[in-house]
Amino acid sequence: MVSSLPSLPHVPGTDPSSCILDAFRTAIAKRLSDRLPQLTIEQAYSGVDYGKKGVDFTVALPRFRLPGKPDELAKCVLEDFQPDDFVASITHDKQFLHFQLNSTSLIRQVLDQIHTLTYDSPSGKPSYGTNTTGAGRKLVIEYSSPNIAKSFHVGHLRSTIIGSFLANLYRTCGWEVVSMNYLGDWGTQFGMIASGFEKYGSKEELSKDPIKHLYDVYVKVSKDADSDPNVKAEAARIFKRMEDGDESVLANWREWRELSISKYIEEYDRLNVSFDRYTGESEVGKEWMEKAIQRLDQLGLISDANGAKLVDLEKWKLGKAVLRKADGTSIYLTRDIAGAIERWEKYQFDKMIYVLMDFPWANRLEHVNYGLVLGMSTRKGTAVFLDQIIKEASSVMHEQMKRNEEKYNSIQDPEYVSQEVGITGIKIQDMAAKRINNYTFNWDRMLSFEGDTGPYLQYAHVRLTSMERKNPELLPLPLPSQIDTSLLAESGHARDIAILLGSYPDVVKTALKTHEPSGVVTFAFRLAHAISSAWETLVVKANKI
Repeated sequence: MVSSLPSLPHVPGTDPSSCILDAFRTAIAKRLSDRLPQLTIEQAYSGVDYGKKGVDFTVALPRFRLPGKPDELAKCVLEDFQPDDFVASITHDKQFLHFQLNSTSLIRQVLDQIHTLTYDSPSGKPSYGTNTTGAGRKLVIEYSSPNIAKSFHVGHLRSTIIGSFLANLYRTCGWEVVSMNYLGDWGTQFGMIASGFEKYGSKEELSKDPIKHLYDVYVKVSKDADSDPNVKAEAARIFKRMEDGDESVLANWREWRELSISKYIEEYDRLNVSFDRYTGESEVGKEWMEKAIQRLDQLGLISDANGAKLVDLEKWKLGKAVLRKADGTSIYLTRDIAGAIERWEKYQFDKMIYVLMDFPWANRLEHVNYGLVLGMSTRKGTAVFLDQIIKEASSVMHEQMKRNEEKYNSIQDPEYVSQEVGITGIKIQDMAAKRINNYTFNWDRMLSFEGDTGPYLQYAHVRLTSMERKNPELLPLPLPSQIDTSLLAESGHARDIAILLGSYPDVVKTALKTHEPSGVVTFAFRLAHAISSAWETLVVKANKI
């Protein structure tokens, strides 16, 4: 890897052993600092940015605020320029210097690094694109968090996709990650369900699909409550018994919770999502709720209203919120704050993706927000449950696949394939949208094999694996040192692919800073397009790939 290139000074925050482009950037920074002595190599490095329109790296000279005009500074850098193993050419364009890398070194170093970190990594596992910036640090991340007895709707889907992405991202960057699904498994709604289950409940339907059946019971009993205030009063009494530990009502609740979690695990598995811990409001201890109320009281935020405890957030234009009802039962807000305190006591995390009040560890908390999904329903516009959306996506994709009878007949398990491609379409459409923005769900776009869609990425991957399958005698490839890559340096397509691959570690680091899945998805699309463009020009054996 780097050892075959001339030695360079170390720039803090860089690691050429995991990102080879750090070495090329350092070489550019050294050239700048050597020619412009007012600049340290660290200052110069901070100004080396990825270029645009076919340029590898660009430096905007005015950003350094050095004495002299940009033309004069550029002249100093360009004077007596000689290409080397790092830089092939420098172009001056007004206030900018554009650097083109040595194609032979670039392609060789990128391929060597990918091979080494895939097959000979220190961990014994493929590690290209990973880093150790989070080594020794712990993250607690809570996401998805559906309400038992209510539909797993598209809002939970977006939280699930973004949260799972972030959990994987932090692990990739060396953090110890505890992923947590904090279920809405407590509260007056369970009193409502308990009061309505005797009238509307069915053990058989419960065992088939507990989440949907409990939701149906909840909808029916809520309708009853609209015309009969005694229903809500009875629900409140039942929930009070639950909080007091009455086993006669807790037994049913416990069964509903366990059945629902089992169903959720199945749903998450289809999305390739898992959690280290399933917890919920019900598991928040009373002592932590007391600590939460005590802390808010110390901050002068608690007031009493006919026996109920209120928190005054008028200062932040959030009005007043109930923390404890007059009958002594808790509500979601109390349990949520208390749950965060409990997690700090248990995990002593370096970061928790969350929001909270003025505790000494509050600066370690972070809230990752996201926009809404608009227009997400089945094609007939019916109610949105996640399993309905997945079934619909699988069905539509299955229909698409059947249009090509020859290819369809060659698929071993078309139903499984249609489900996987359909789910990819759902996830990629979500992740391609900027996290903070709302986006409109589009069935046609989601299921298209053309343009920047999930099925397109699957198609690009299938073409590559097909090439492997048709040329088994070439695999496994020999060591990179035994492969002549000189011809690749003459190919613009090969060069584009190499620099994209080399940029991947930076894509991961940027995603960690921004918490933005779309950057990684955009990279995947760019790489797929670059590979697609190369099919007709690069060859494997004597045949075009």
